[in-house]
Amino acid sequence: MDRVQYVLVGLPLFLFFSDILSLFTTSPPPPTATKPSHNHHHHHHHQVDPVTVPDFPSEKPSAAIIGGDVGTGNTVNINFCSSCSYKGTAVTMKNMLEIAFPGTEVVLANYPPPLPKRVLSKVVPVLQFGVMGVVIGGEQIFPMLGFVAPPPWYNSLRANKFGTIASTWLLGNALQSFLHSSGAFEVYFNGELVFSKLKEGRFPGEIELKDLISRRMANSKLDTFHGEEDLYLTRQE
Repeated sequence: MDRVQYVLVGLPLFLFFSDILSLFTTSPPPPTATKPSHNHHHHHHHQVDPVTVPDFPSEKPSAAIIGGDVGTGNTVNINFCSSCSYKGTAVTMKNMLEIAFPGTEVVLANYPPPLPKRVLSKVVPVLQFGVMGVVIGGEQIFPMLGFVAPPPWYNSLRANKFGTIASTWLLGNALQSFLHSSGAFEVYFNGELVFSKLKEGRFPGEIELKDLISRRMANSKLDTFHGEEDLYLTRQE
């Protein structure tokens, strides 16, 4: 075989073995839950004589949630299918949430397809270059594999060499695009799933997503308030 044929045969093998390490990587886990933090610099605790001022106001739990941006300490993760052209929608939602809830950290990330689709997406390029290599250099490849003469189907492919190569390239790229897509648009608030396109089969509306985040944020602040209230009552005892 000449140099071109060596390249056509060796390139698929190189691509396959270079990607083999990334085939079995698992999907990224959902974001870990983080409890919202508050800006404590708005209320400094000073050491005061307990006899003179027994109940210092800054120790009350209500002061811990006063001041600061409404979304400070909260994180919203939007994991979307980057190969599905969902990035524009994700960026729009990100800007909307940052305006509606100042101080909220909105993180965008790719949501990969399941493992079987990722494995098949690595095999498709090998088959593409393999078919093109056979079409171009089959007369030398088949004798090396023990064939006395090329099979009849090879003559059909060889007769329309350009059409076969073009069809293999286009169909392979379309199949790879399908295998790379996950169709996901998952929204998490502090690690908890708020909306899932995989379950709902649709995108969230801006008003709908804003309402979902607002409810979760209110519940989070309420839980924080009750926790600090219990701690305050414990200290008073």
